[in-house]
Amino acid sequence: MDFAPTQEQAAARDLAARIFGDLATHERLRAAGTGSDGELWKTLCEAGLPGAVQDIGLLGLVLLLEEQGRTTAQVPFAASCVYGLLALSAHGSAGQRERLLPGLADGSVVVTGVLPAAAVREGARGELTGVVPAVPWLRDATHVLVADEARRLWLVRTVDAGCEPVELTAPWSAGRLTLTATPAERLGDGGGSGTGGGATEAYDDVLATARTAFAGLQAGVCAGAVARAVAHTNTREQFGRPLATKQEVQLRAADAHLDTEAIRVTAYEAAWRRDEGLAYATHALTAAWWASEAGQRVVHAGQHLHGGTGADLEHPVHRHFLWGRQLDAYLGCGSELLQELGESIVWGSVRAEEDA
Repeated sequence: MDFAPTQEQAAARDLAARIFGDLATHERLRAAGTGSDGELWKTLCEAGLPGAVQDIGLLGLVLLLEEQGRTTAQVPFAASCVYGLLALSAHGSAGQRERLLPGLADGSVVVTGVLPAAAVREGARGELTGVVPAVPWLRDATHVLVADEARRLWLVRTVDAGCEPVELTAPWSAGRLTLTATPAERLGDGGGSGTGGGATEAYDDVLATARTAFAGLQAGVCAGAVARAVAHTNTREQFGRPLATKQEVQLRAADAHLDTEAIRVTAYEAAWRRDEGLAYATHALTAAWWASEAGQRVVHAGQHLHGGTGADLEHPVHRHFLWGRQLDAYLGCGSELLQELGESIVWGSVRAEEDA
């Protein structure tokens, strides 16, 4: 395994770090409220970063999302790259790729997703019916990738569906998706076959990709929370000494750092394996579990180490807390992920024995 970024990945990461650092400031985030920063999204697209994901792979995307997470920048970068660009590149038909990939690269097309599978049913003529209470970045999206009850993937235009704004824990420009005999297009249909196999294989791949990418985003959120806590405890004094000189503060920060590194390395491994064409579903589950379980520990520690300041809803560290808890919920309950991981390992062993 070699997680060292390529020259192209490192250049994209450094460019993303500069853009997020310059534009995702405390003042701009406060002005954006619970919506997205349109100017920041335009700048990212003009710099070619969404389109670059086709070349730098999932590991490259994880590196970019770490930089987004450090600043809690409010743009639909993860959703559109995972549910749009990577999903279409791997599983879309030739016609779908030709029609949508250029727009995904320049930002004029934004895709969000409904995964894991939701209570959405296919009708007799290929239309969809069902309600999804909360879809992140729905207010920004032109299309939604929907997984129905049978784990088939569909593309739905938001103009054809009912989309009502809702608020989540984090400011993710979310909405309630209502499908009432809504026209939909099967991923991989319409002018050629995709490259990622059948419906189940496509669903499994997109779900594992999403888990890996959002784990990378959580690694950045946690790294940002730890960095803020370190800066605060090094400058805040108590009885004439910085808080960082206290052993209990050092130990809490060290635990948070190690948790963050565990999230990062498991996300890197899962992403690297996908890029290398290796099996990675269990690795994606492992990354998601670390991001869920350890992520909430880190953002709690980051807020706690700020003392009373951490209780200020306007303080920048509170955004990391909100994002960390939202990602914990979005990736799934830690115990449920652990159960799914255990079942995956057991059934994998059973299949291996049967094949032998």
